[in-house]
Amino acid sequence: MGRRIVVGLAGFVLGVAVLGWAFRGPIVRRLMERTVARNLSTSLLDEVADGLHVVLCGAGSPLPDVDRSGPCVAVIAGPALYVVDAGSGASRSLFRLRLPQGRVQAVFLTHFHSDHIDGLGELMLQRWVGGAHAAPLPVYGPSGVETVVDAFRRAYSQDAAYRVAHHGAEVVPPAGAGGAPRSFAVPLDGEASIVVDHGGLEVTVFRVDHSPVEPAVGYRFAYGGRSVVVSGDTTKSANLQHFARDVDLLVHEALSPELVAVMNRGAARAGAANIEKIMADIVEYHTSPVEAAEVAREAHVRHLLFYHIVPPLPLAPLHELFLAGVSDVYDGPVTLGRDGTFISLPTDSRVITHEDLL
Repeated sequence: MGRRIVVGLAGFVLGVAVLGWAFRGPIVRRLMERTVARNLSTSLLDEVADGLHVVLCGAGSPLPDVDRSGPCVAVIAGPALYVVDAGSGASRSLFRLRLPQGRVQAVFLTHFHSDHIDGLGELMLQRWVGGAHAAPLPVYGPSGVETVVDAFRRAYSQDAAYRVAHHGAEVVPPAGAGGAPRSFAVPLDGEASIVVDHGGLEVTVFRVDHSPVEPAVGYRFAYGGRSVVVSGDTTKSANLQHFARDVDLLVHEALSPELVAVMNRGAARAGAANIEKIMADIVEYHTSPVEAAEVAREAHVRHLLFYHIVPPLPLAPLHELFLAGVSDVYDGPVTLGRDGTFISLPTDSRVITHEDLL
């Protein structure tokens, strides 16, 4: 009796498997349809609590890293979505993170190194077609942002014309293509300027030191009693430390001189003199992990998040080497960022949560 039951169950399972294989096409199509509908009708923006939230849509640098796209920081303030810098892969990371580009309110550029802007054209395009916007994407930045935005607009102008001709002006309003530069003067050390004050969100800009790259700035976001500072690229900066004082979260770039020195020696060994020189030079205008930790300690920051990670860290043991010495100078929580790192700061509380979305 038992044997017959087992044989019958096996036959039933086999039959279901055979039917599933026979009808796999319709099943897969139905699943795909449901997934598309879900992705278009829901987003991360609709699921987070009211507050100030940070998602790394790019935690890397110009050096290829499988876990880290070019620099991109998404900031969610209540229902609104903003982006700081748009490096390579930014647009696709936002899609994977279920952050609809059609709902991006503005982009803030820290400086004009290529790795911070080379995804801007794609982001402007996806924001336009994804939201049927009738006005271009506001792009805030120091003097020079006009040149960057106009160059992308011209590069994408033929593409924009094709899309209007194909889909119609009601679907892709011609006036919404591209970006609208919002230039500001870089404040002096010790001073900051408000660039956005809307819907309870205040965004201020301050000077950082990325010499010889000039101008270079960082941003401070304040919403619902919570605060975040994004460093941009900089050496250890007393001015940044001043404006990061008592913030909930400091999103700070970091370069490991020790690991870059290994790359320098490897380039020398390979006879790649140009790469050897670049590896020697880049140490001069970035912040080491320990220096960033010192800034966090002196500013009484509540959580330190590393991004713009240099060099790439493809192996777990490299993480320890990158963070060596950090805990000796800063006793707060530290997160080594990767694409999808999500830090949540609910409104009017002291809670800080961290998870990886990818």
